[in-house]
Amino acid sequence: MSVKQFCTVALALAATLLCVPDTAAAPAKVCRSVEPIRGVNLGGLFVLEPWITPSLFEQWATSPNSTVVDEWNYCAVLGKQECQARLNRHWGSFVQEADISILASQHINTLRIPVGYWALAPDHSEPYVQGQIPYLKQILDWASKYGMRTILDLHGAPGSQNGFDNSGLRGDINWTKRPGDIQRALDSLAVLARIANDHPSVVGVQALNEPANWGIPKTTIIQFYIQAYNVIKSIAPQVAVVFHDAFLPDSEWSDIVPRNLTDTILDTHIYHVFVDDVLKLSDNEHISKACDDGKMIGKFNTRTRTICGEFSLATNDCARWLNGFQHGARWDATYLNTKPYVPGATCQGQEDMRNWDAKKREYMKRFAMAQFQAYEMGTGWIFWNFKTENADAWNYIKLAQNGIIPNPPNGGSFGICPR
Repeated sequence: MSVKQFCTVALALAATLLCVPDTAAAPAKVCRSVEPIRGVNLGGLFVLEPWITPSLFEQWATSPNSTVVDEWNYCAVLGKQECQARLNRHWGSFVQEADISILASQHINTLRIPVGYWALAPDHSEPYVQGQIPYLKQILDWASKYGMRTILDLHGAPGSQNGFDNSGLRGDINWTKRPGDIQRALDSLAVLARIANDHPSVVGVQALNEPANWGIPKTTIIQFYIQAYNVIKSIAPQVAVVFHDAFLPDSEWSDIVPRNLTDTILDTHIYHVFVDDVLKLSDNEHISKACDDGKMIGKFNTRTRTICGEFSLATNDCARWLNGFQHGARWDATYLNTKPYVPGATCQGQEDMRNWDAKKREYMKRFAMAQFQAYEMGTGWIFWNFKTENADAWNYIKLAQNGIIPNPPNGGSFGICPR
């Protein structure tokens, strides 16, 4: 049995086991178990989001009617030649080997890597440009070098599966409405599966990030998941298949991962800034909610491995352009509301940790520990994001380097959530 097969069998059989090569061992055909998954997302690399890398969108910041709100329009306005040049520079600089080394030193064991369909099954009549795959494979090599595992995530589908800029195209939810778009998504997954099959670091392929149940029938999502499972497993039988919960409540999760599919992981994303009732919570209430979410995840983890595949330390939506390019924040009523959630609330200085006083830093540390402990009631967690240009509450590397995220981030030892 090969090292990869051994690690994969361990991953499939143990509900909370992630098998990672012991790079210190000689020979290297040894696996050590790491329990549970403790990971970060490499967001903003192969799918642009203005709030993660605002420098790429800064030239349009003073144009309130600019159409450059996502990667599709970024390339459409620049043209393919200029877009290619800029994105080549971005792909070659945003994730460096030094970042992976730092994350390894911070005891991160998993990287989730979002990739858009246009990198995998492109339509050259669209404005997107290609060239991402060599950079992706370089990251997979770095992951192996530093003893990490990876999950390849189809983050954007043709026509957009959720209407968010993180799908590549902000606006309407048109995926599944046009002939051939579901097949293009499946073709994209086939490419990811081939990469997974060829690289020992890859332990999972995610069928699709955040399909919106309010724009796509639940039955369509489940049918696609079954098709995706069959495509991925036919090419890379050793990897787990990851399904996002499509923003459906836990009472409906049992339908999202059909019982006849084995070796699957259910992914739920938990943020504290996009829903009014959560945004209004006090500091202690945010921590209590995290603990309650952990109980819910733990319950479903007994049926199928369940992870929190995206979360952050943000308790307001003040990160510039978090709600979309040129959009303001709910927190200070510059986005949707007529008055701030807290009298006098301001976003000024909120996302720069140099402005956080000792009380704020201590709270953020407790909030981090609560979430780690909570999500480790399941199979583990993957923080969004590994780094950002400006939004410090979303920047794992910076938070850990400044002692706000403990190192190691061992959720089982923190004792914030009641047993």
